[in-house]
Amino acid sequence: MPKTISQGFDILHTRLTPNTTESNAVKNHRASIKSCLENNFGMINFFKTGSNGIGTSIRGYSDTDYFASIPTKNLKENSATTLREIKEVLQKRFPTTGVYIDSPAVVCPFGTQNTETTEIVPADFIRLHNGNNIYDIPDGNSGWIKAGPKSHNQYVSEINKNLYFKVKPLIRFIKAWKYYCNVPISSFYLEMKIVQYAKDERYIEYSIDIMKIMASLLDNNLPALLDPTGISGYIYPCSTEAKKKDSLSKLATAKRRSANARTSEYNGNLEDAFYWWNLFFNEKYPSYY
Repeated sequence: MPKTISQGFDILHTRLTPNTTESNAVKNHRASIKSCLENNFGMINFFKTGSNGIGTSIRGYSDTDYFASIPTKNLKENSATTLREIKEVLQKRFPTTGVYIDSPAVVCPFGTQNTETTEIVPADFIRLHNGNNIYDIPDGNSGWIKAGPKSHNQYVSEINKNLYFKVKPLIRFIKAWKYYCNVPISSFYLEMKIVQYAKDERYIEYSIDIMKIMASLLDNNLPALLDPTGISGYIYPCSTEAKKKDSLSKLATAKRRSANARTSEYNGNLEDAFYWWNLFFNEKYPSYY
């Protein structure tokens, strides 16, 4: 039986949402990392952040991010030195894991699945902001930049609630495009950019809003975004110019395909709309029948 576009997105969202179960291996790795950092750096808090913390992770693709709150006295003024020291102790603890640095995190790629990868961000508590902790984390250039994960989560959740809980699925759809098409845009940038877009909308219709977001990102040349919570300063889309160039090329394709999908839907040709959405999501969109 033919599906509607709305049904197609509902099915896709179910496929994208991670399972609620967590493997014993992941739990054991987390406990080992926590113990290692407590013993070597006097870590005082270890908590989940990123897409898993906010509820926008993608099944099979999103890794797990943690902030490791470490006393200032045990951190270095040069954040690259801190990252190197953390890498060294984790490498000693997990000698066959291939631990590496990808600022602002130290990455432990356990297993063969992205979901088994753990990223640890060293964090130095600075102050409270509206009751939430603000930290300094590595900025990728040997310095430190402010971050407030709980404030960002509250910002996203408030706008998601105002728009009938359709913003987090919208974020998931666009992050799925990023992963399925290997687009090197920062997930955090996409989340904040989508929420900034959504806060001025009265309702969300996925086929329309995905098309509009793709067009906005491309037509404005992936602009840097001033953190809407006022904590982190500017948020940049890509870590290098080469990645930005690649992303813009893939955005041009995504803009065209999403526009074709929406035009087909508007004209009542749903089978063609499914065809274009399937191309948009790199052949991972549900079938029309």
